[in-house]
Amino acid sequence: MDLNSFYKGHRVLVTGHTGFKGAWLCRALLDAGAEVTGYGLEPPTQPNLYELAGLESQLHSVIGDIRDLELLQRTFQQSQPEVVFHLAAQPIVREGYKDPVGTYSTNVMGTVHVLECVRHTQSVRSVINVTTDKVYHNQEWVWSYRENEVLDGHDPYSNSKSCSELVSGCYARSFLHTVGIPLSTMRAGNVIGGGDFAPDRILPDCIRCTLAGQPITVRNPYSTRPYQHVLEALEAYLLVAKEQYRDPTLAGSYNVGPNDEDCITTGRLAELFCEAWGPGASWTHHEEKDAPHEANLLKLDSTKMKAVFGWSPRWDVGMAVRKTVEWAKLWHQGGDVVSLMSRQITELMGQ
Repeated sequence: MDLNSFYKGHRVLVTGHTGFKGAWLCRALLDAGAEVTGYGLEPPTQPNLYELAGLESQLHSVIGDIRDLELLQRTFQQSQPEVVFHLAAQPIVREGYKDPVGTYSTNVMGTVHVLECVRHTQSVRSVINVTTDKVYHNQEWVWSYRENEVLDGHDPYSNSKSCSELVSGCYARSFLHTVGIPLSTMRAGNVIGGGDFAPDRILPDCIRCTLAGQPITVRNPYSTRPYQHVLEALEAYLLVAKEQYRDPTLAGSYNVGPNDEDCITTGRLAELFCEAWGPGASWTHHEEKDAPHEANLLKLDSTKMKAVFGWSPRWDVGMAVRKTVEWAKLWHQGGDVVSLMSRQITELMGQ
């Protein structure tokens, strides 16, 4: 996908720009020549990809809470975005159990606030709301979920994202359709990639343990997830935003996941990491007693994305893990991770 042909010179607003996925998205947009405004909290971890990717000096950053409607409105008024990517969220399942009120207020009212700003900003021509593959009522079956399945996430994080989907549908029908602003929701699988320092995620845990000289402990090696490199999902977001900008009838809900053979168990993912890392990496099963509920089997059907937009995954899960390890090793050695990010973006997106 040639990003430069569309995004160069366009004004783009990204909420959640200081997070892992937001930082990769901003890097891709800046490399494409977009004028980027970011709105989000202070970077959530230390170290963090936002700073490592050199973004602070290259975009207009507004540090604020997505629940602060007044500040968000001022940001929209000042930046006058043409394209909006809403990524700001509380993104961790286990954190949702610890703080359900904060999770719902961020993920539900945060979406309301963004869409309220969108409908009062005449410059906006395309909106993407990033949710998750966990929005579906998970029946632990072997079939992949399609976009017409029931939305009913089990835990507070997943359920709040289901609510965000419902909010999006309401705003699209009640307000945005009448003013010609297309809104799509994107339901991506589990993303991996360089620069993710979040707690309670499998590959960041693998990297932390290995660099500390400790074996990796895997809570549930038998859970199956649709793992994919973060750039696979971002390419889909960028593609849908571009195409619905030109043809608003394409707006809708889209799954973004890997091919079936890349929906693997967490244990297999840990094995692929150890193979990619080489000597010094090992893993062990450590079952956690009284752990909060997490789905065991989850797969996505991305047929709609493939049929409507011609999108398809570029890297299999093994390649995604190797690209993540490449980034982690270069960062650990003090290398130029910004150039590596740009190379990986070019390699996957053809930018």
